[in-house]
Amino acid sequence: MNALAAGFIFEVRLLRRSFDEMMVLVTAPLMTLILLSITEHAGRTDLAPYAVLAPALIALWTIALFTSGEIIERERQNGSLEPLVATPVAIGSVITGQILAVTLLSLVGFAESWLAAWAAFGIVVPIVHPTAFTAALVATAFAMAGTASVMSSVFVLSRSVRAYQNSLSYPFFVLGGVMVPVALLPGWIEPLSRAVFLSWSADLLRDSLTPEPVTNLVARTGVILALGTAGFLIGLVLLRRALDRLRRTGTIGVA
Repeated sequence: MNALAAGFIFEVRLLRRSFDEMMVLVTAPLMTLILLSITEHAGRTDLAPYAVLAPALIALWTIALFTSGEIIERERQNGSLEPLVATPVAIGSVITGQILAVTLLSLVGFAESWLAAWAAFGIVVPIVHPTAFTAALVATAFAMAGTASVMSSVFVLSRSVRAYQNSLSYPFFVLGGVMVPVALLPGWIEPLSRAVFLSWSADLLRDSLTPEPVTNLVARTGVILALGTAGFLIGLVLLRRALDRLRRTGTIGVA
C-alpha cells in the first residue's frame, strides 16, 4: 500500500511540473464541438448525450494508454529503471499508483465535455440517474487503471512503445462503442466488444442520461469492475514475468 501511495503522489507531483501526458484534455472540448456540430446539423438532438460522452471516454482511454507507456519509457531514458527494479518495493504497485493518479485526473474530461456543449451550443445534458452515472464512472476509472496495468507490462518489453500506443487507440474506440453503440455494429464484432470494458461503460453511462430506468445496474457495474480486476491481476503477473525475463537477459534498460 505504501508503494501504491508513493507512486500516486509521485505522479501527481510530476504532473504539476509537466502537463504533457494530459494534453488530451485540451482536445476533448474541441472533439465535443465537432461531434455536436454533426449531430445538430443532422437534426439529431437526441444524440447529444452520445456526442458529449464520446470525447470524455476517448480522453480517459488515451491518457491511460499513453501514461502506461510513458512511465516505463521515462524511467528507461533516465537510466532509473534498473535501480527501481532492484529495490525491494514491488514495481507493479508503484506503476499502478502512477496510473491511478493520471486516471483520476483524466475524469476532468467529462466536466470539459459538458461545459463545452453548454458554452458553444447551449446544450445541457442532464444526468437523469445520478446514482447509476456515478457508479458507472467510478467503475470505469477503476477498469481503465486495470487495463493500463496490462499495457504497461507489455510496454516494458518493447523498445518503442509508440507503435503500440498508436495501434491501441481507434480500434478500441470502435470496439468500445464510445460513439456508436455496440448494438449497431456488425454482429460478429459484439463478442470482441463485450471483452472490452469500454463497451459496458459507454452503454451504462448513456443509459444513465436517458429518462428510461437503468436496467441491471448492479450486474452491469459488476462486469466493469470484474474486467478491471482481471486487468490488474493479469498486469501484475505479466509484469513480474517480463521483469524476470529482462533480469535474466540483462536488458532492462534497453528491452
